[in-house]
Amino acid sequence: MTPSRQRSEGLVFLALFTLTIPAANWLIGNVGTKCVPNGPCLIPVAPGLMAPSGVITIGLALVLRDLVQRRLGVKAAIAAILAGAALSGLVAPPALVIASAAAFLVAELADLAVFTPLQKRGLVLAVAASSVVGLVVDSMIFLQLAFGSLEFLLGQVVGKAWMVLLALPFVAWIRRHDERLGLVPA
Repeated sequence: MTPSRQRSEGLVFLALFTLTIPAANWLIGNVGTKCVPNGPCLIPVAPGLMAPSGVITIGLALVLRDLVQRRLGVKAAIAAILAGAALSGLVAPPALVIASAAAFLVAELADLAVFTPLQKRGLVLAVAASSVVGLVVDSMIFLQLAFGSLEFLLGQVVGKAWMVLLALPFVAWIRRHDERLGLVPA
């Protein structure tokens, strides 16, 4: 893979990643099978288990952050975390933005800390392990700050885990593609 193609792919991952936070915050306030007054809009994530609808995009964000780092490096991943948090202010109420930005920043940095040392041992392992850490940290901080309760914690974790699991075949394809081309992670 040429450096320009690697960079182009990285920029696509970067754009998608940066948009996941504002998308999650918009979903929480606008889309769900049930919207709680002065609370989140919820979606089912398993039989009898509901979660704020933003879990759909935050689960993907955890995977996309890892791919941004793989293609563009740690500095680009950190810049994307900050940009995504800032963009949230355009689509969500201030209290939700603060909760989301704080949770996302801490969770993505935790994800980064797990992904970085593991990525050379295996991309799929690194993405899976770092995503689990990130989704638990994000869920706990976000729910406590946004709603003052961990009532939807299990739903948040399950919903985000589903999105990570759905993304892992794509990550495995990227790993095989990179190996064929002799690409070394950024």
